Amino acid sequence: MRILFCGDVVGRPGRDILTEHLPGLREELALDLVIVNGENAAGGFGITADICKSLYQVGADVITLGNHAWDQRGTESYIETDRRLVRARNYPKGTPGSAGALLRTRDGRSVFVFQVLTQLFMDPIGEPFACVEETLQEHRLGQSVDAIVLDIHGEATAEKQALGYLADGRVSLAVGTHTHVPTADHRILPKGTAYISDVGMCGSYESIIGLAIDAPLARFTRKRPGPRAAPADGEATLCAVLVETDNDTGLARHVGVLRQGGVLREARPV
Repeated sequence: MRILFCGDVVGRPGRDILTEHLPGLREELALDLVIVNGENAAGGFGITADICKSLYQVGADVITLGNHAWDQRGTESYIETDRRLVRARNYPKGTPGSAGALLRTRDGRSVFVFQVLTQLFMDPIGEPFACVEETLQEHRLGQSVDAIVLDIHGEATAEKQALGYLADGRVSLAVGTHTHVPTADHRILPKGTAYISDVGMCGSYESIIGLAIDAPLARFTRKRPGPRAAPADGEATLCAVLVETDNDTGLARHVGVLRQGGVLREARPV
């Protein structure tokens, strides 16, 4: 099975580059499933029902969220109803929305997608390690499902790596999101899980993590609120990771990164 995970979509530039390239990538890379992190898709903060629908139309099968899940007014009621829109699983019990999506590919294979929010340098919610352990007792790779993708949404690389090793051998792909900066450590861990600390973003890199430079720079230099933050409007880069899984075990056979457009050096999965 071939699964593409696209990094955090930041504003219109991120949405536009997916609209331009994702339909062609589905065919070119013979993709069975596409996952998109969409938590910054609406003006850099949160997501809306219309944006979700537009991402599905251009080829996304599942959309994951993150710590900005609730930023757009009125979106909570939509999050509660869209079963392919996945919020972090370690939110408190009773939180609206899907804590994991179980899907079927066109040829009938099953894929479970879930996300946890980390705790270091983040607003702490539920403990992510216990959440991952409990989830993987319920969904067993190669037994109850054919593939599992874990979105690790957080700041600290060490915490993401620790969660990756905790899940090693039990998920197909453990992919870091949230920092918007692609790391160069994509690899297959010793027990067969594909891993990357951060896949990067779909957005403009002539920016500060996807935002127009003036507002975040003012906050750093003046230590007080500055201009309203908004997505940078430069040419975007599409950042993604591709994993190919073994049909029998669900573990990774190959992992590669994709970077297309914008100012970053292009990369194609082998």
